[in-house]
Amino acid sequence: MSPTTSNPLAFASCSIGLPRHTLHQKIEAIRAAGFKGIELSFPDLLSYAKLHFFKDDIAEDDYDTLCEAGKAVRELCKNHELAIMVLQPFSNFEGWPRGSKEREEAFTKAKGWIRIMEAVGTDMLQVGSTDSDPSRISSSFDDLASDLAELADMLAAHGFRLAYENWCWATRAPTWRDVWEIVKKANRPNIGLCLDTFQTAGGEWGDPTTQSGLVESNVTPENLSKQYKTSLEALTATVPKDKIFFLQISDAYKMTPPIADEVKEGLRPRGRWSHDYRPLPFDGGYLPIAGFLHAVLATGFQGWVSIEVFDGKFEEKYGNDLNKFAKKAMEGYQALLLKEDR
Repeated sequence: MSPTTSNPLAFASCSIGLPRHTLHQKIEAIRAAGFKGIELSFPDLLSYAKLHFFKDDIAEDDYDTLCEAGKAVRELCKNHELAIMVLQPFSNFEGWPRGSKEREEAFTKAKGWIRIMEAVGTDMLQVGSTDSDPSRISSSFDDLASDLAELADMLAAHGFRLAYENWCWATRAPTWRDVWEIVKKANRPNIGLCLDTFQTAGGEWGDPTTQSGLVESNVTPENLSKQYKTSLEALTATVPKDKIFFLQISDAYKMTPPIADEVKEGLRPRGRWSHDYRPLPFDGGYLPIAGFLHAVLATGFQGWVSIEVFDGKFEEKYGNDLNKFAKKAMEGYQALLLKEDR
């Protein structure tokens, strides 16, 4: 399809800079590069609160303090003409047994995050598909959908939406087909998808545990590419544009040597890959992410497109230059629109 630049562009606050960089510095660089919004990452809000109130001991559930900090972040973004288009990442929410302590804690946390959403002025919550221990959560998509529907109803009372994302290392819903099936079962108007170039290309085509960097299980490279293309065509044909709430963009490094195919520090291989090895487009990665972008745009999707990367080589490549990085992100996205790798 022909390139389009009509989608508003955002940048995840967690994806730019190093721990020493403040949220204010990040916002300035994001705005200078021409982005129109940010994904507000909860760790960035927590760091901002600690700096804003000169306190190092603010707890993650100190919602009174976090909401006050959130109001300040809202003004900061307003002054830089940036929308806060989503609060993220809300994780390991769905699937806990009814009556369990974990389920109670998940819904208590949801109430706190809704308060934060009100304070920062966003109407969307990103929920990542759970990667909790499979022995502790339900395997039923009906159960997962029921939990998400209940959360969506809580959000709807405030005019808020829920964007459900497949994480490619997730326990129950690692693919776009999985989360789409769950969203359909949840059957709420304010539940839609957060799609991500890495999560699909890195789950269905790439593999950090193989020498080739490709999925090798009972498939040739030629057939793998055909399967991936078929998946993208199915996405375009079956997911309505208004059920895609936003799209995230990142690539991934080919792992040399490959990552060990085992769980380490609670993370599966693709989880570790995601955490530190996701660069900007055209910045050292190898996944066929342009095809996924075009498949989403071919639905007629006109919503937010956001850069969400996690590049452990940031300092090596960019030093302390946030402006250079943000500009590279904008240029990479524009180049991706012109690339075909279906």
